[in-house]
Amino acid sequence: MSPTIGILALQGAVDLHASALARLDIEAVMVRTPAQLETVDALILPGGESSAMSKLLVLNDLFDPLKERLDHGMAALGTCAGMILLATDVLDGRSDQRSFAAIDIDVRRNAFGRQNDSFETDLELEGLGAVPIHAVFIRAPIVERTGPTVEVLAMIDDGRPVACRQGAVIVTSFHPELADDLRMHELFLAGVAA
Repeated sequence: MSPTIGILALQGAVDLHASALARLDIEAVMVRTPAQLETVDALILPGGESSAMSKLLVLNDLFDPLKERLDHGMAALGTCAGMILLATDVLDGRSDQRSFAAIDIDVRRNAFGRQNDSFETDLELEGLGAVPIHAVFIRAPIVERTGPTVEVLAMIDDGRPVACRQGAVIVTSFHPELADDLRMHELFLAGVAA
């Protein structure tokens, strides 16, 4: 029996991740309640607005159950805002913003500037072969610190990490759901299956 994949569906790029999973013949569960969270084996935390997502997690009584699942090893893929939510520390977050500390990284929100500073580039990504992955950065965070057991999967030209993995948790500063390339989702699913 294949694992059940959920997408945190409170705000953000939910439909694009669902479409990417559908192209891999996976029907995702939209997670908006603790009961829905209980039905999934792994979770995608999409891009969106991290402080709004943090508030919605609390308002929907999802923060603590999700924290518990992550603390017990649930696999997760966090893209952009999802990376911020999964980080240990958000260096420039709002005072009421909470994160899950599911991966030992510190991040800085909107590190590349405003919406009009968004950009696209090709990245070499560990574990995805020799063909670079096309990465779309929109008001993206950057990793400022990685813990000793965090594997850096990709860096931008200045050497700062933009994709990391620790155990069953993968995070990216960019939006893999905006590209036609499904390899980030496949890498995540391979980790879930393992």
